Amino acid sequence: MPQPTCPWPGEDSLMIHYHDIEWGVPVKDDLKLFEFLVLESAQAGLSWKTILHKREGYRKLFANFDPKKVSQFDERQMEKLLQDPSIIRNRLKIAATIHNASRFLEIQKEFGSFSKYMWGFVQHKTIDGKRKTIKDIPAITPEAEVFAKDLKQRGFKFLGPTVVYAHMQAVGMVNDHLVSCFRHLEVQRK
Repeated sequence: MPQPTCPWPGEDSLMIHYHDIEWGVPVKDDLKLFEFLVLESAQAGLSWKTILHKREGYRKLFANFDPKKVSQFDERQMEKLLQDPSIIRNRLKIAATIHNASRFLEIQKEFGSFSKYMWGFVQHKTIDGKRKTIKDIPAITPEAEVFAKDLKQRGFKFLGPTVVYAHMQAVGMVNDHLVSCFRHLEVQRK
């Protein structure tokens, strides 16, 4: 008998794997956090399934999500990225990723790590959303609004409150697995 789970992954094997292994697990590693920021900003206006299926393309084309390397991409590299169908070929989103890499490095320098900065918005511990149904999951929370506002003041692009909340869910700042989902308690224990 299958375990109870969140309904949003549907039947897609990559989405199911992502839900069952990664989504909501607390992330403290800065390279992984940069990866999620890149992917979440690329998602703006699109489905996560679309982005997840292009993740390997992003990994390859964006220097394995190394913010130092990405921050040094020039116009020639930008044009090359715009020609590659393995990522979302949106000039504004690609430019924002390159721009955001520099902002990410500035935060690392100021706080010692992006992780320390980011987790400060939730007092360094996961918020348990205690969601009973998919309808209980908000698109934005007050914490996401404060975090997004701070990112914007620091010059980040394509990271508004909705995208930031998706990021917070992905990296375990909030546990939005439904309470009936087998992952809810597993993630809460991490």
